[in-house]
Amino acid sequence: MKRSAINHLITSAQACFRAHGWALPPQPRWDVTDFGLGDWQRFGLVLVNLAEEPEYCEKLMYARKGMTTPAHCHHKKKEDIICRWGELAVQVWAGPPAESRDRSFHLPVNHEPVRVRSGEVVKLAAGSRVTLVPGVYHEFQPLSEECIIGEVSTANDDLHDNFFVNRDIGRYPGIEEDEPAILRLLSDK
Repeated sequence: MKRSAINHLITSAQACFRAHGWALPPQPRWDVTDFGLGDWQRFGLVLVNLAEEPEYCEKLMYARKGMTTPAHCHHKKKEDIICRWGELAVQVWAGPPAESRDRSFHLPVNHEPVRVRSGEVVKLAAGSRVTLVPGVYHEFQPLSEECIIGEVSTANDDLHDNFFVNRDIGRYPGIEEDEPAILRLLSDK
C-alpha cells in the first residue's frame, strides 16, 4: 500500500471524526490496512486504538462506501461492532461460510437476540450494535458514503486472533514509501 494512500485515508478519517464530534485521545495508535490485497478502495479499513488493556480494547474505525473488511472470525475475542455514524452492513455466518450456509443462529443486535441465517446481512443505523462471539464469521462495509465504526471487545490480538476466510489476507500491509508519513502506524518499525 502506498504511503500517500495511507496519509490520504488518515486525513479523511480525521476530517470525518472532527465533522461528527469524535475527539481522539492524545497520541492514539493508528492502523491503516488493505489486508495485503493491494486494493484499499475495495478491501480497506482505518483503525484507531483508543484503549488497549489486558482485559479489554476499544477501537474507532473509518471506512468509505465500497471498502470491505473481509470475512473473518476470532477464536478468543468477543466484540461489539457499533455503527457510530452513517450506516453499516455486517454479514454474519454461524461458522466458516462454506460450511454453515443453511444454519441459523441467535445474534444479539442492540442487546436483543435476533434469529439470523448464515450469510445474512444485518444493517446497523447510527447507534446500533451487533455482538459477535468467538467463532462467528463476519464481514462489514459502509452503506453510507462514509462510516464511523466502533469496536468494544475483550483483549485484542491482531497478530494471532484474526482468522480470514481468504488465506491470502495479511493483517498489516506492505508499505511503499512514496512520501513521508504524516504519523506513525502500529505496523511501522
